[in-house]
Amino acid sequence: MSGDEKSPSPEIQGDSNFVPGDDFTAKWTNYFRLTFGRMTDDGYRQWKKARDLRNEASDCAKCEKDRDYLLNYSPIIRFMRQNINKLGGDLHSGNIRCRRCNTRQSGGFEPSYGIVLCANELRDQGHVEDTIAHEMIHAYDHLRFQVQWTDNLRHAACTEIRASALSGECRWVREFFTKGQYKFTQQFQECIRRRATISVANRPECKDDVHAAKVVNEVWDSCFNDTRPFDEVYR
Repeated sequence: MSGDEKSPSPEIQGDSNFVPGDDFTAKWTNYFRLTFGRMTDDGYRQWKKARDLRNEASDCAKCEKDRDYLLNYSPIIRFMRQNINKLGGDLHSGNIRCRRCNTRQSGGFEPSYGIVLCANELRDQGHVEDTIAHEMIHAYDHLRFQVQWTDNLRHAACTEIRASALSGECRWVREFFTKGQYKFTQQFQECIRRRATISVANRPECKDDVHAAKVVNEVWDSCFNDTRPFDEVYR
């Protein structure tokens, strides 16, 4: 290239300020635009999708390694597996699957499928542990209480309250470092309400956020105080 020629400018995807590609220039251009707030929300979504596709194999491999370790050594995961087994269920590495997800969630439970872990959304082994524990509470509730997942919002709200309360995902340390929550009083309950309300609001049967909050409030006392199979809130 002669001294008078300029380096080609990276191609911008639409008006999002996202530059497609895996080359050095594209990666660093996107990095700096993200860092300094020069990429739109749509650009961020395009960047994240591209990153998740690029890292799918490594994300899933790490997720599977963490899953297998936790199934063997995590006290809460081992305890939940034992109690699910007592009810006739069986969760193991074959039906706790690591996948790349297109939705912003860390995992999910479906009775006929098992548990899915969203490998591209999981930060570290602690996050994997909280997610497996959360989904195992759903599995336990499904077997123990015959949860009606598709047409009973009160059932959905109750199991979401229990899963957030018992899994450890709402403990103060996690909320402080991941959500910037600085309250010392009522933080635990507020976290559970927030997570349960968001989950219920995302269900097709729910009208809106107000409807979701109303359903969560209706079942709050009985579900928040029900710690089965634990004697008390574990974490």
